[in-house]
Amino acid sequence: MIEIREADPTSDVLRPIVEAHFAHGETAGPAESNHTMDAQALAGPGVRFWAIFDGQQPLGCGALKALPDGTAEVKSVHILAQARGRGLARVLMVHLAEQAGAEGCEALVLETGASQLREYDAARKLYESLGYSYCGPIFGYVDDPNSAFMRLPLEPRG
Repeated sequence: MIEIREADPTSDVLRPIVEAHFAHGETAGPAESNHTMDAQALAGPGVRFWAIFDGQQPLGCGALKALPDGTAEVKSVHILAQARGRGLARVLMVHLAEQAGAEGCEALVLETGASQLREYDAARKLYESLGYSYCGPIFGYVDDPNSAFMRLPLEPRG
């Protein structure tokens, strides 16, 4: 049974997922364009972290970082390689949007690899299918040819 739970990114059970995501960020593009948060940063103030489980087995993670402009940034969405192809990233992204809307956020925003970084093709395709549109740099970022910035307007319910 698939379940999404708020979790501690520094826990032993989630460490392999967070480390796999961090390692991907380190190798997928230039270091100066890597904005991947490590487990300690994901456990920090202003960040909420969730894990997706099949029973007791963690399969992936995702987080929201509150931004001072009334938006929330999607961070660290990662599904383990052996669990991909089941639609779990979509389920997690919908969950994050529901959480952000319930918290009163006006939009979800994210930074991902630009089109020349082929490792991010599937992620961009997923975000596009969920209604995200490309935009300029989001809060806290500068224009970067290796980054694509995206935004999903929300109907705040909080």
